[in-house]
Amino acid sequence: MHILITGAGGFIGQLIASALLNDSQYTVTLAGIVQPKIPGNVKYPQNAKTVTADLSDATCLPSIVTKDLNAVYVLHGIMSSGSEADFELGMQGNVYATMNLLEALRKTCPGVRVIYTSSMAVYGRPIPDVVHNGVIPTPQSSYGAEKIVCETLINDYTRRKFIDGFILRLPSIVVRPGEPTAAASSFLSGMIREPFSGLACIIPIVERSLVSWLCSPRTLVCNLLHTLTIPSDALPSHIRQINLPGIGVSIQEMMDALASVGGDNLLKYLKEENDEKLIPILKSWATAVDNGPALELGYKKDVCFEDIVRDYKNFLLQA
Repeated sequence: MHILITGAGGFIGQLIASALLNDSQYTVTLAGIVQPKIPGNVKYPQNAKTVTADLSDATCLPSIVTKDLNAVYVLHGIMSSGSEADFELGMQGNVYATMNLLEALRKTCPGVRVIYTSSMAVYGRPIPDVVHNGVIPTPQSSYGAEKIVCETLINDYTRRKFIDGFILRLPSIVVRPGEPTAAASSFLSGMIREPFSGLACIIPIVERSLVSWLCSPRTLVCNLLHTLTIPSDALPSHIRQINLPGIGVSIQEMMDALASVGGDNLLKYLKEENDEKLIPILKSWATAVDNGPALELGYKKDVCFEDIVRDYKNFLLQA
């Protein structure tokens, strides 16, 4: 089974590549605007190839879109605060690049499964206490608006049988290892990651009751792989969005979990400062989502945030 991953040099791209390359049935093309690395410590690194490709330039598509593709993980893009800071860059990386990819897939390998990672940022206020599938997305950020544009295209391409699309609206993924990113939610990982490394993390809002909708990397990989197996007719042909399961966790609860797993001394690395540019984005996000429809499709959810922190601590010990 031949799978293409765009944005393969990013955190999620490397996670799903690692999972696929530990199974002999998959061959994987890793594509990124900077040439991605083949993840280390995988069983079948010989089953991967890497390609440098800027998808906003349609001339690069023949190097990655081939007739033998069975599935595509669409992970490329410009993150939330980056899209807000530079509108043209966000449109280029999130909308135009995805349009070019969809057109290449339609023409070269029609009917291919496309797994597109969207975001809960498609929802903006006012929204109910618990977001359900009937809530109309009204994004309050350019990033969310760009995701909605791509979702609409994927729905229509699937309805017309150009592709077999699935749209996964992801919770914030915590804890991401590595460096901070341009995502407005980056501090949510930094609150755990930085203290464990003896570094400071600035929480950009002084409001410990603020709840974020979260998912662990382990659960995300499980759900991304599961999407390869879902029957196409599990969803209507023109409504392909799935709100992936998450758990709601407040800033205070995150701090409590950090102290419980790592010790109270780690709390000294957390600093709270209001960032007036980020606060409107943070407060526009949904704080609870109806997990029922996704769970019925076989997706998984985390149990508690303390387990997520413990997972990250174990990752550090194994690294």
